[in-house]
Amino acid sequence: MLYSSKSVAETNKIAADFLPKIIGSLTNDQSGVAGATVVGLFGDLGSGKTTFTQSLGKHLGIKEVMTSPTFVIEKIYLLKNHSEEFPVAFTRLIHIDAYRLEKGEELQSLGFAELLKDPKNLILIEWPERVVDILPPKMVKINFKFVSEFEREIEF
Repeated sequence: MLYSSKSVAETNKIAADFLPKIIGSLTNDQSGVAGATVVGLFGDLGSGKTTFTQSLGKHLGIKEVMTSPTFVIEKIYLLKNHSEEFPVAFTRLIHIDAYRLEKGEELQSLGFAELLKDPKNLILIEWPERVVDILPPKMVKINFKFVSEFEREIEF
């Protein structure tokens, strides 16, 4: 599905539309393999990956300011303030920016394998292609494209 966003408000709406789909996929997963929900955010710099993540966080009840973890690689947010709109089973949103990494082994040193084991983790990874060697095959993929200064394309 392809969306066009011309504002943060529109990206916020797209994120709101995405959440029920990801939540629904959790309850419909017949694989029997429990683990974190991993979402790979693909796209160039400035294409809207962080804005989308911030929107998801707001919908999941995160009150604090969410910034890109470019220099710290990983930020973990507790989801204790679930919104009534999206009461989900996630207890943590983990935002990872793999831009500065060269291979998955570097992410492993941050305890990534343990994060993957917990089905209550929602893991959003910017630049997943940098660490694709350690990502689960059932990762949800979202592509972001910078169209113009005021427009982005988001494709699920």
